Amino acid sequence: MAQWVKICSVGEAPKPNQVVEAEVDGIGVCLANINGELSAMDNWCPHRRGPLGQGWIEGEAVICPWHSWAFNTKTGKADYPEHEKVDVFPLRVEGEDVLIDVA
Repeated sequence: MAQWVKICSVGEAPKPNQVVEAEVDGIGVCLANINGELSAMDNWCPHRRGPLGQGWIEGEAVICPWHSWAFNTKTGKADYPEHEKVDVFPLRVEGEDVLIDVA
């Protein structure tokens, strides 16, 4: 069952090609803006728990600031190593609210 929770307002969301850290219900979230499209994923890199929300954008990926692992913002899959992945949270905008499904 979906559990939609407000992560921020549209005005507080990252600008295009930027990324920020957020927390919702005790869950660390990396909120990214890829060319105007928002996405949300687990904030913690599986390598050494680097904070993805402190990283940067390259193409459609968020780059971990600690060891440069890259995670696709739509699938959560790492470019390398191929078997690594982070969770991607469904996201929607309702009026001025940005919501993610943390269920």
